[in-house]
Amino acid sequence: MTTPPDHSPPPPGTAGVVAVSKRFGAVRALGGVTLDFPAGRVTALMGENGAGKSTLLKILTGDHRPTEGHLHLDGRRLDLRSPADARAAGIRIIPQEPEIVPHVTVAENVYAGSLPRRSLRRLDRAELRRRTLADLERLGFAGVLDPDLLGSQLTPAQRQLVEILRALTGPAKLVAFDEPTSSLSEQEVEALFALIGRLRADGVAVVYVSHRMQEIFRLADRIAVLRDGELAGVQDAATTDEGELVRLMVGRDLTAMFTRERLAPGRVVLDVQNLTTDHVHGIDLRVRAGEVVGLAGLIGAGRSELALALAGDLPIRSGTATLDGTPLTGGGPRAAIRAGLGLAPEERKAQALFLHRSIRDNTSVAVLERLRRFRFVRRGAEKQLAQEYTDRLRVRTPSIEHEVRKLSGGNQQKVVLARWLARRPKVLILDEPTRGIDVGAKAEIYRIVADLAEQGVALLVISSELPELLGLSDRIVVMQGGRTTGELDRADATEEAVLHLAMADDLTPRPSSPGATS
Repeated sequence: MTTPPDHSPPPPGTAGVVAVSKRFGAVRALGGVTLDFPAGRVTALMGENGAGKSTLLKILTGDHRPTEGHLHLDGRRLDLRSPADARAAGIRIIPQEPEIVPHVTVAENVYAGSLPRRSLRRLDRAELRRRTLADLERLGFAGVLDPDLLGSQLTPAQRQLVEILRALTGPAKLVAFDEPTSSLSEQEVEALFALIGRLRADGVAVVYVSHRMQEIFRLADRIAVLRDGELAGVQDAATTDEGELVRLMVGRDLTAMFTRERLAPGRVVLDVQNLTTDHVHGIDLRVRAGEVVGLAGLIGAGRSELALALAGDLPIRSGTATLDGTPLTGGGPRAAIRAGLGLAPEERKAQALFLHRSIRDNTSVAVLERLRRFRFVRRGAEKQLAQEYTDRLRVRTPSIEHEVRKLSGGNQQKVVLARWLARRPKVLILDEPTRGIDVGAKAEIYRIVADLAEQGVALLVISSELPELLGLSDRIVVMQGGRTTGELDRADATEEAVLHLAMADDLTPRPSSPGATS
C-alpha cells in the first residue's frame, strides 16, 4: 500500500528532507519532497532518470542547497553549505561515477584531505598503507585492491571500491549508494551487500539508489519512488511488487517493453571470420541488415574488447572483419566510422561524451564534414540537426546548448545514440546500452533499437541483463574466455541456455585422472 506524503519533521534518530524543492532557472528538479531515512534501515530510492534522485542526493550531501524546504538529522535542522559540511555531519555518498585522481595511489585517493604526516609535514606512507589495508579488512574487501596501485591503473570496479573506502573512513550517520554495483563482480557485490548489512546493524541510515529490482528487494526495508520531481509514494519492500513500483515510476505498465515486429533479415553487413586480438580468439560472427544480434557472456568474456577491436580501438592480430565488403582491419576508428560502423561504448562518460560540451556539440561531432562549407561549420544546419535528434530521441533538456554532464544517465545515452543516428550507420554496436538507467528510459532505448532494426541497421547488442538480451535479440552469440562458445536462435534462447554456454568451460566434465575411483 502506498504511503501518502507526510510533511511533518522526521523523528529523532533519522535523517530526512522536509518540503524540499529545487529549481535550476525555469526547470523544477524537485517539488515539495518530504521523506525520512530512518536509522538502521535501508531506504531504496527509485525513479526514472530525471525524476529527481540525483538532485535529492546532492542536496543531502551539500552539493546543492534547496530552493525551499530543509534537512533534518538527529532531530535538528541542518543547513549544509558544502560537501565538507555534510561530511562533518556524518553524511556520505558513494557516487555512480567515481572521481579518482589518476596519478596518485589508491591509499592517497582514499585519504585525500586527511593524509597522515610525519615530522616536517612529510607524508607517512607506511601509516597510510597500514590504514588502507585495515579499512579493506574492516569493510570486507581484503585482498581485492592493492593500496599502491595508481588511480590510472584501476578497473571500473576498483574505482568504485575506492569511493566506498573513501566514504567510510570516518564515522557515518547516513550513507547513500548511487548505483554501486554497476561495475562490480559477483564476489564484490556480495561483499558490498554484507557491508550494507553491517551498516544497518550499526544503526546507520542507508539510502540505496538502483534500477535493479532484484537488488532492491534483497536489500531494502522500504522503497521511495520519485516521479517528475515529486514523491510518488513510499512502499514497504516486504509487501510490494515490481509491477507496483513500475506503475509508480512511470505511471503506466510496461508489459510490452520488448515488443517489435520481427522482419526477415537482409544481406550480411558485418562479417567477422576467425578474428583474433590480444583479448579474443578465433571469433566468427555475422550480423545482417535489420537484425539484432545479442552478445552474451560473464565479466571478462571479451565482449567489450571485441567491440573495441571492430571499432578500430584495439589492434586485430589475425582474421578478417568486413563491413559491406570494406575491411575493418588496420584502419583505426576513423576508417571504421567511414565504413559505416558506430559504437556506443560501455563507459559513456569516459569513452563517448564530451561532458563539458553541449548536446549540440556532442551530437554533431561525427558529421562535421557534412556540415562544413568552405572549412567552416554551418551553425544553423548544426543546430537543426541537433534539435532534430534531440526531439526524435526525446532527450529531456531545456536546450540543445545544455552541457551533457548535467543530463541524467538515460539522457546522456540518448545523446550518444543521437550522434550515431546522425551519422546513419550500417552497423551499430551498443555496449551495455541501458546500464545505470531507469525502467522508463530503458523502454525508450528499446524503442530506438526496434526503429533502427526496421530501418535496416545491423545491430550488435552487448548486455549483462539476460532478460534484455532475450527480449531484444533475433539471435544470441555467447562468449567465454575470449572465444565464442555457442549461438542460440530466438526460439531456443532461455536464461538457462545462455548461462550454460557462458560457463561452458566450467560445466564441461573433465576426464578422470588415471587410477581415480568413482
